[in-house]
Amino acid sequence: MNYYKVLLEAEKSLKDAFIKSSRLDSEILLSNSLKIPRENILVNLNRKISKKNFNYYKKLIERRKKNEPIAYIVGYKEFWKRKFKVNNNVLVPRPDTEHLVEESLKFIPKDRSLNILDIGTGSGCIILSILNERKKCYGVALDISKKALNVAKFNAKIQQIKNRIKFVNSDIDKFYFGKYDVILSNPPYIKNFDIKYLDKDINLFEPKIALSGGFDGYSTIRSVIDKSKMLMKKKGKLFLEIGDNQEKYVSKFLKTKGFYINKIVKNLSKNSRCIISTKIH
Repeated sequence: MNYYKVLLEAEKSLKDAFIKSSRLDSEILLSNSLKIPRENILVNLNRKISKKNFNYYKKLIERRKKNEPIAYIVGYKEFWKRKFKVNNNVLVPRPDTEHLVEESLKFIPKDRSLNILDIGTGSGCIILSILNERKKCYGVALDISKKALNVAKFNAKIQQIKNRIKFVNSDIDKFYFGKYDVILSNPPYIKNFDIKYLDKDINLFEPKIALSGGFDGYSTIRSVIDKSKMLMKKKGKLFLEIGDNQEKYVSKFLKTKGFYINKIVKNLSKNSRCIISTKIH
């Protein structure tokens, strides 16, 4: 069987399983099976696939049919110019979260050495992306999950940043280490009740501890802001990702804790996704 027929069969199989991105997913998984770029497959559609590769490919397709995220199947996700190892112990990095990186890089000069804290680091994609571009800065990556930190440590090692970052396994409320110029966080912000209504890719596979924001969706956000007030230097910046329709509450809470709202960043769907604030007292 050639690549064209293999892709056609896989795409139909994924469509029948109600996978929305069936064509793209079938190409990505074939690329992973053959260990060659997608582009090479698309310009060589008449090339035959070996039985060994075909059987391996079918196993990957079966996993995707069960809604397992593509990133978990192939073992990585591209984020801010680099590939990050991911597995089911960490959230899959999403384009919206790149706003945190983009906005923080606008604030951090290339020639300054700043201390940066990433609360709920997961795969480490946020803090490592920043340290890759700000060579004089140092970071602390905090997460309650040891398994998540193992993923972040691996990514730091591969990207040769491990000498400029410290990993801490701790609950946010029990962390008291250091003073920071910049604090970043993509905290859990989904209401407990709403998690079961998320896409199956998320609900069935991504870690609930990284999704659940408590009864009202704000539990961890409040903890992040309280901890930031305690650990941040005066005039330090907090870059915080939020969920849909959370802008008003979070902005008000930040102001009551002595933060000035600098900017609210919207995603491509025009939903507020990131709040940038400054500690003023």
